[in-house]
This record gives sequence, structure tokens and C-alpha cells, in this order.
Amino acid sequence: MSLMSRSRLVNPRLGTYFGIFVSALSGLVLLLIIFEQLGTPDAALRWVMLIGPLLLYAAIAASVFTKDPIDFFVVGRRVPAGYTGLGIASSAMGATGIVAMTGVFFIIGFDALFIVIGGLAGLVLMAVMLAPFLRKFGMFTVPSYLGRRFDSRSVRILCAALIAVPMLLLLAAELRIGAFVAAWLVGQPQSLMVVLMTFCIVLGLVLGGMRSFTWTSSAQAIAAILALMVPVAVVAVMATNFPLPQLTHGPLLRELVRNEVIQGVPIVEASSFAFMLPGDGMLPIAKRFTEPFGNVGPAAFVVAMLTVAAGVASAPWLLPRVTMTPGVYETRKSLGWATVFFSLVMLTVASVSVFMRDYVMDIVAAAGSTTVPDWLQQLTELGFAQIDTRSTRLVVASFSFWRDTVFLSLPIAAGLPNVFAYFAAAGAVAAALVAAGAVVGALGNVIAEDVINGLSWEPLPSEPRVWVARIAFGVVAILGGSMALVAPTDALSLLLTCLALTGSTLFPVLALSIWWKRMNAFGAMAGLASGFGVAVVTMLAGSAIGLDGALAGLLGIPASVLGTILASLATPAPTRSVLELVREMRVPGGEVIYDREMRLLRLKNRDR
Repeated sequence: MSLMSRSRLVNPRLGTYFGIFVSALSGLVLLLIIFEQLGTPDAALRWVMLIGPLLLYAAIAASVFTKDPIDFFVVGRRVPAGYTGLGIASSAMGATGIVAMTGVFFIIGFDALFIVIGGLAGLVLMAVMLAPFLRKFGMFTVPSYLGRRFDSRSVRILCAALIAVPMLLLLAAELRIGAFVAAWLVGQPQSLMVVLMTFCIVLGLVLGGMRSFTWTSSAQAIAAILALMVPVAVVAVMATNFPLPQLTHGPLLRELVRNEVIQGVPIVEASSFAFMLPGDGMLPIAKRFTEPFGNVGPAAFVVAMLTVAAGVASAPWLLPRVTMTPGVYETRKSLGWATVFFSLVMLTVASVSVFMRDYVMDIVAAAGSTTVPDWLQQLTELGFAQIDTRSTRLVVASFSFWRDTVFLSLPIAAGLPNVFAYFAAAGAVAAALVAAGAVVGALGNVIAEDVINGLSWEPLPSEPRVWVARIAFGVVAILGGSMALVAPTDALSLLLTCLALTGSTLFPVLALSIWWKRMNAFGAMAGLASGFGVAVVTMLAGSAIGLDGALAGLLGIPASVLGTILASLATPAPTRSVLELVREMRVPGGEVIYDREMRLLRLKNRDR
């Protein structure tokens, strides 16, 4: 019976709908390529490439309007595992994971792998330690889960207040990098693009809540993956005669390493806790691509990897999505899909950087090279690169590249039609909308459910509850847009800071709340406060203690674990009802705990 019920929950036409979307998007790109060859003005091509996909996203959002709370907050718990995994992977990496990481790989090579390994490890930790149990609990937000798990409104409100900080940092980072790419695409100010993206996020959330966002973000994630993979696949065919760059850039990499040795690209040895990631701006190639620990020291690499893993595993903008699947089994499958999509994107990002480095090394490898090729001249005119012409011969040190434009530079370097670069830019904007929308949706739900109604376990009536959430979405989006306009900080730095704060604050508390029955409300509050406080102090005092803020998890995570254990042991044990709740949460089958409580509440109110 459960299998039959589950099959009825999932819409069997989802594949058809998204097939239509992919066809429409592909048709738009092909038409623009044709119009470019016919001499259509470049400005028109740029605007259509930006606005066309946005109109498709808006149409999807408008088509799934709802005002039912279970649909509005958790999509009726009927999102298939594949689409859930796609949304989690896309929200975990966002535009920062595509745009900035391409430039980081290009400039410092394999030292950037700590983010890839940490992200994959975080998804695995989420799948094994957290997600299935949170799905069985069924709460709409992480603070709601912790509050109900410990039967404490104080835990609920404290968690809501603390996690708002890293979520706003991530929102500002995604809006900044998305607006940067969109501003280049259409030649408009970044401030205007921030406003446009904020409007798109609000539109995708207020109509149908998480239902409209889930299906809109699925389309955006598909667009981002296609925009990332199609240009580099074309380049791979040109270079290797095979359209799978993730598998075929190995021989190219070996040739690249030989050229780097011949040209004397330096081998850099960093100190153990050195952490020097490329910032936003023009930077030269720092070291050989495959040489490890040149910009990120060995100890810093391990700490940063573990911090990213803890931050991704406990991300409060990712965990609520696991409660939208039809069951615990689908939740586990969704995290498997998430690792597949995340790996695919990160491998493609690394491939883009390898191909781009190869084009640069081809210039300096030419004997007596003093001629700048047309594609590099075009990049300098666009402001993507700089060339030092003071020397009589071009060497690797003669070139500097803007980290966040390497992703857009490959189609230009390969001599592809300009529409390919515009398509890549539109994909980056889509990735930013996915991650930023996930943050706005999660934080808006936290404000509506855990702040405004945080002192009551009984939810508001259906219609006011939905409207409060809609207003909260708008407030969070506007606040994030304002931060993106006034915060000059680098997007990658904001992302790493966000993950460090999230991992230090939430991961130990969430893991112990599932796996240690003795933990109580006092321990949860102590763990949340100590992890967050120590991480913030570490970031503020980083220069004094020689530790980068991205490595704050080195002190924040142990502080949270220690605070949780000591406070729990020093205070009374949990009540029997709380222990029964933990036992039930560990059983994968049966009715969702939150849904059962809401059902009993409705029966109680009806009998009054």
C-alpha cells in the first residue's frame, strides 16, 4: 500500500515538463547563434540571453501557485529524489562554486581541491548522519527541529538568531557574484542587476513558496549545468575529438605540466597554516597546476576541508529540502544524486581551468613568442586580462587574469561564437538565483515559523501562516540585496566565512541531537552559543593568531562539542517524553512526527 501511495504522490509528467524547458532553452541559444551570424546587434543578443531564461523561470513559478501550508512549505512531501538532489547540489555550490572556483583552479591549481573534497564529504555526512532523521522528524526549519527535539522554545529562538548571520552572508555573496556576471552580460550597473535578481527571487517564492521555488530552481539548475558543460564540451571536441572534458583533459594536463616545467613556472612551498586564496581582481598564475600546498598549507588544507564539510552537512538552507521527499528512502537517494551532480559540476570546473591554462601555455611555449593572439587581445579589451609588455618575450608572469572572468573566457579563447560566452553568463546568473533563492526561502521560513511564532508550538491558521511567510521572503530578499550593494567583500571569502560559521554553530549540535540521547536543551544552547562565539572571535582575531577566518572551524567546532557535552552533563537529564521522541526519530518507517502532531492538533481543535 505504501508503494502505491508513494507512486501517486510524484507527478509522472515532471520529465516531460522539464524536457520542454530544455528544448525551449536550447532553441533560444541556437536561434541567438544564428542571429549572431546574420549580424544582429550584440546588445540585443545579450539582453535576450538574460531576459529569455528569466521569463521561462517566471512562467514556471506562476504555474505552481499554492496557498496550502503543506504544499507551500514542503511541496506536499512529493519531490522525487533526483530533483531534490539536483536542488541540493546546485544550492551548495551556487554561482560562487562555478564562477569563482574556476578562477581559483586556474590560478593556484590543485590547492583548490579542499573545497571540492569538503563539499563531497559534507554531502556524505548529511546523507549518513543527519538527513534521514530530519526527514522522519519532518519539521520545516532547522530551529523548529531543535526546538521540538529538546522541547524548548529558547533553543528554537537562539538557533534562529544565530543561523541568520551566515545565511545573510551567503545571500550577499550569491547576489554579488550573480550581479557581477549579469552586469557584464548586458552592460548595466551591478546595483541594477542586484535589484533585478532580488525581484526574480521574490517572484519565485511568494507565489507558491517552496513549491514554486523547487520547480523554478530545478529549471535554473538545469540551465546552469548546461551553460557550464556545453561550451567546454565544444572545446573538448576541438582539442581531443571527444565531448567529455571531465574524462579527456588528462592527456592535456600532462602536456600542460611539461610546458610549465619547461617555462619555469615556480614550485611554491607554503607554511603549514598558510591560506592564500586568489582574491577578486587581476592576478598572475601563482604556481604549477598539479603541485600541492603552494598557496594552501597542508594543515590549512585539512582544516579548511573539514570546515567546508561540516558547513555543507549542516547548512540550514539545504537541510529543509530533505523533508520534501516522499520518504526516508528517497531522502537517502536524493543525497546520492546530490553527490553525483556536485561531482559533475566540480570536475567540469576543473576541466575549464585546464583548457584555459593550456591556451595560455601555448602562447609562452612558442619559441621567441612576442605576439599576442587575437583572443587574448579581446580579453584585455573586455577587462578580463592584463599583459605586461615590458619584457622582450612573453612568459607566464606576463599575464594576469581576473579570477571571476576565467569562466567566461574559455569560449572567447577557443574562438567560439559570442553567444556561447553569453550562455555561460546566463548560466552563472541561474546558479546564483538557485543558491540565493534557497537562502531566502529557508531564512524566510525561519523568520515566519521560529521568530514571529517562536513562542508557540501551535502554528498560525493556514492563510495567515502563508501570508506571514510571503512577507518574510520579501523582507529577507530586500535585506540580502541591500547587503550585496553595500558589502565590498569578496564573494568567495563570504562563502567560506558562511560555511565556517555554520559548521561551528550547527554541525556538532545537530549530530549530537540525533546520536546522543543524554543531550538536553541546556547543552544545545551552550553548543550553539560557544561554537558561534568562538568562530566569530577567531575570525576577528585571525591576523593576531595567524589563522585565516575560513579556518575558524579549527576552534569553533571543538568548542561547540565541548560546550554541548559539559552543559548537558552538568544539568538534569532529558525527560522520558524527549527520549521517546529520539527513539522514534531513529526508526525510518512510520508516520512523520510533525505530520502526526499536526493531525492530532487538528482533531483536538475540531473536538472543541
